[in-house]
Formats: sequence, structure tokens, C-alpha cells
Amino acid sequence: MSPIQHTITHLVVHKLHRSGESPASAELRDGACRVDDAAVRLVERLCGHYADRSSRGYGRFAEEGAGEAGADTPLPRLVREHVVDTRLDFAALSHRMMDALRLCADEEGAEVSGYVVIARILEGATDCLWIAVVGEAVGSAVTGALDIVDCLHLDFSALPAVGRIDLSGWQRGDERYVSFLKGRGDVAPWFKRFLGCGDVVIALKETKKLVQRLSDFADTQRLEAPARDAMLERAHGYLDELGEAGSPLALDEIARKVWPEQPERLDAALSSGEAPLASGFVPDRRAIRPLVRFRAAGEQWKLEFDRASLHSGAVHYDRSSDTLVLSGLPDYLKRMLQDE
Repeated sequence: MSPIQHTITHLVVHKLHRSGESPASAELRDGACRVDDAAVRLVERLCGHYADRSSRGYGRFAEEGAGEAGADTPLPRLVREHVVDTRLDFAALSHRMMDALRLCADEEGAEVSGYVVIARILEGATDCLWIAVVGEAVGSAVTGALDIVDCLHLDFSALPAVGRIDLSGWQRGDERYVSFLKGRGDVAPWFKRFLGCGDVVIALKETKKLVQRLSDFADTQRLEAPARDAMLERAHGYLDELGEAGSPLALDEIARKVWPEQPERLDAALSSGEAPLASGFVPDRRAIRPLVRFRAAGEQWKLEFDRASLHSGAVHYDRSSDTLVLSGLPDYLKRMLQDE
């Protein structure tokens, strides 16, 4: 798959700080940043780190007056005024967004400090609005005199809050156009509230997509039948436990549970593709059966059996004659067949 071309149309960096009981404060830049090589590198790193993380949530703007979480944020209105009505230029949009960020951080009592990167980026033909809170860390640098000195730099290894609004999808009326990073639990409540995001995750649909991705991954690894079956059975067992307990799924966790040999490879496979998987849904136990069972139907027959039966000898497929042989038939079935 060829890399996506990122074209920055607007970019600005502000600073946000809230600690203890003090109200949040912001240091605002008057206008947009210059789009030079340094700005391009920053955006590429941000997009790269976001793409590498599989634990993302998806949704859409909550509807005002519908009682949905996030419906009280001004962000949907600000986006419309900037993109559709063109009443707000980008600098004004970013200032109003910072006002909303400060208010949400204060009302939720969030401890947050960092640089706020707001960017409008064309990803191929897709127009997106990004909002990221990036912390800073102390690194080392060498001066012209070869002295070692401390230097501050943006720390992309830990992104406390990142959101992406697919403006093209929003204008088309897509079901999901807001996405955000999630940790082992959920995204920070203050940031999700700022995004105005009402989650749209259909468990059955997402579980079916996950099952297909797991099966496709097993195919690409060219595993021997026992190893493939063991992997899919581990996936079924783990997803079944989550479904029974009503616990939400974290994609990076399933990679460690299902493919502990090289979890990063499975993690990459689950997070790739044009229709990304959501994280945080409770697996639908009805949809995970194909991981351990075959089900098929012809014009005059219907069949279902466990994957393990192919190795126990209870079911045998003869490729040369294109026949399926069933062994150990129950007595009631034999009696029914003998009566025919």
C-alpha cells in the first residue's frame, strides 16, 4: 500500500496548561504557522504515531438536544462556521477551539499541559481537521563546541489527546467521521467532551470485521493447520470471555493474547485497511463462531462443524474427489438415513 500524501493547508500551535485547582490557561499564537520543512516533519510524525496506534475510538458529532454526551460543546458549530459558512478563518477557529478546550479541562478538573497542534490536512483527497495535545521532554544536544546540553523537544511517544475529524466524511453524512486515540480505558473525558463526539460503534458489525481480519491474518502467515487453528481458537476464547463479561475490547490487547509470538504484526494488520476497526466495543458472541466453526449450505444441504473435527478425523475432506466424509454419526441420524 502506497503511503498517503499529506498536504498541510493550515497549521497553528498554541499552548495549554492546567494544574491543581487553578483554572486552565492558554498561550495563543496570533496567526498560522509557516508551512516549512519543520512543519511538514511535525505533521508526518503526528500522523505516523496516530496510524501506529490501534486503540482508536470512532463516532460522530453528538446531536444537540438529544441528551448525548458531547452535545454541549461548540466544536460542531465552529467547524460548520469555518468549513461551510466560511465565517471563521483558521486562526479565529483555532482561538475559539482553545476557548472550548480550556472550558472542558476546567469543568472536568483535568490535569493537562502541552502544546496544542491544530491542523487542516489533505490526506490524499480527504480533508481532515486534527487536534493534538503534545507534551514535551528533555533531550540532549551537542553544540558547535561539542558540548552536551539539555534541550526541550515535543514528545510524540506519549500523546495525551489526539482527535481527527474527517471533514469530507462529515459533509457526505458518513456514519463515522470523528476518531480519537484511546488508552487501555477510554479517551480522557475532557477531550472527548471537547470533540463533541457521540460514539457510534455497532458491536455486531465491528465483531464481524474483526473476525474477518483475524482470518485474513492467519492466511497471510501461511500457518500449518494446527497452528492456524490454535491461533483462531485463542481468539475465540478471548473474545468469548469479553462478550460474556460485557467487557470492551482493546485491539492492542487482543494482539498480545492471540499472537504473543509477534503481537506487533497482528496489531498492524488489525489497524490497517480503509475501514479501520474501532476499539472499545463489547464483542458480539454470535459473530465469533466462524473462528472455530465452518458453516455452509448448498441447494439441497446445510452443514456446520467445528474446525477441530478436521484434525480429529470426525470430518475428512478429500480434495481429489471433492467429497466430505463424516464419521461417528449418531444413532438417530443413522436410523433416519436407513429409513430413506
